[in-house]
Formats: sequence, C-alpha cells, structure tokens
Amino acid sequence: MTTTLLEERLKNWWLLLVSGILFVLLALYIFGQPLASYVALSVLFASTFLVAGIFEIAYAISSRRHDQGWGWSLLGGIVDLLFGIFLLSSPMLTMAALPMYIGIVILFRALLGVFYAFNLKKAGVTGWGGVLFMAIIGTLFALLMIGNPVFGSLTIVVYTAVSFLMLGIVQIALSLLLRKLKKRLES
Repeated sequence: MTTTLLEERLKNWWLLLVSGILFVLLALYIFGQPLASYVALSVLFASTFLVAGIFEIAYAISSRRHDQGWGWSLLGGIVDLLFGIFLLSSPMLTMAALPMYIGIVILFRALLGVFYAFNLKKAGVTGWGGVLFMAIIGTLFALLMIGNPVFGSLTIVVYTAVSFLMLGIVQIALSLLLRKLKKRLES
C-alpha cells in the first residue's frame, strides 16, 4: 500500500473513536437499564423472525423455477413469519421464550463441543480436555438458562452489555493506534 493511500485511510481515525465511545455508552445504558434493555432485545428477537420470514418467502418464490425444494423454503419462511407475528403480539411470551431459545442454542453448541472434544482425543490432539471442560461448563450454563428464566434473562442482558463494552474498548484502542500511526507518518 502506498503511503498516500495509507494516509488517506488514516485521516478519519476519529470516526472509530466516536463509534467506540457510542458502544461504551450503550453498554453503560444497558447495565443501568436492564429491564428496558431486555424488552428491547425481546422485540428485536421477535422482529428478526418476522423479517427473516419475509426474506425466506421472497427467496422461495423467486427460486421456485430453479430449486426443487423451494416449497420447504416457503414453509420455513411462513413459519418464521407467523412466529415473528405471534412473538411481536405477545411481548411477555417473547420475554419468557428468549432465554429458553438462547439456552437451547447454547446447549446444542455445547453438546457439539463435547462431541468435538472426543473426536480430538481420538485423533490424538493434545488439549482436548480443555475443549471438553468448556463444553461441559457450557452445557451446565445452558441448562441453568433453560431451567431458570430469570437467570437466563439477566445473563442475556449482561452478555449484551459486556459485548458492547468490549467492542467499544476495541474501537477506541484501534482509533488511538491509528491516530498514533497517522502522526508518525506525518513527521
């Protein structure tokens, strides 16, 4: 990359700083307003099914001439659309379903981790025990989320806040490093 092109890219380093600060502020808001944040996440969860259903239906209809299994895509889209409408019309149910849904997804992934750990052991890969340990912890955590919706709800809010906080810190650190590089190139 030529120096002028690099300098041009570094010119707007401060935009990353601003976005990083916004992510940190959002994280602080989520920590400070966990119930409102959880309600917003629940609405986003339900809306995602609705929008995904619309796109799946559009895909199925547009590919019906080329895809023999287009009917399955159409059925999946209709199910997602109806599920999204149902969840949006019942916010309390959505708030109750969210930890269960995420808990089941985590449980599935954790059980896959157990399977992968034993495949690593079978292949003679060292470190398989660490993978197994984390998968077992993930399994226990998922079962706790499924069995205790209050814990699951709190966990989702905390994870979201921590994720935004980490993203903000990374953005801020990156922006400051880019600023430093820009100053070095200018001198």
